[in-house]
Amino acid sequence: MHALIEYIPLILFFAVFKLVDIYWATGLLMATTLIQVAYSYFKHGKVPTRQWIFFGIAAVFGTLTLVFHDEQYIKWKATIIYAGLSLTLLVSRYALNKNLVKKALSSILENANDSKQEISVPEPLWNKLNLMWVAITAGIAVLNIYIAYNFSLDFWVNFKVFGLMGITFVSIFATIIALYKYLPDEEEPAK
Repeated sequence: MHALIEYIPLILFFAVFKLVDIYWATGLLMATTLIQVAYSYFKHGKVPTRQWIFFGIAAVFGTLTLVFHDEQYIKWKATIIYAGLSLTLLVSRYALNKNLVKKALSSILENANDSKQEISVPEPLWNKLNLMWVAITAGIAVLNIYIAYNFSLDFWVNFKVFGLMGITFVSIFATIIALYKYLPDEEEPAK
């Protein structure tokens, strides 16, 4: 359910772009991102850093798009987000010695582990997954801006919604496959 809520601004952006234009879609994107921030605050008492960053980038590039009436600014939003994520994963791992992919996925795996069996994933695999996500997010950043400047606005919007979502889901699936053999069997009793 949480994942669906994360995609609501993107889905509405796509629908309003198809029905009206990029400027109305941009305004709605900014508004729905703000609503997400407010929802998180009122429901949980805090707003995740990720949502603040997404809102800030949407607000800045959306405002530039609307003020200058130029869609080039909103096209940079995904590139900035994915390049920032790629850089964050890289710096946190090799400068701060923290594997953010391991941190995020370990907590998800522990919460999903009903049998409470210990999940042990080798450190080299976590490092490979971190590098895989660095490459994926950097690739998405480059691909987004390439498509933004070499294809029509309509093609870019379709790519932004379906292409980026598809790449993300395939990448998540590849991550699950890599971790699958380390997940506990459901049939084994807890020790």
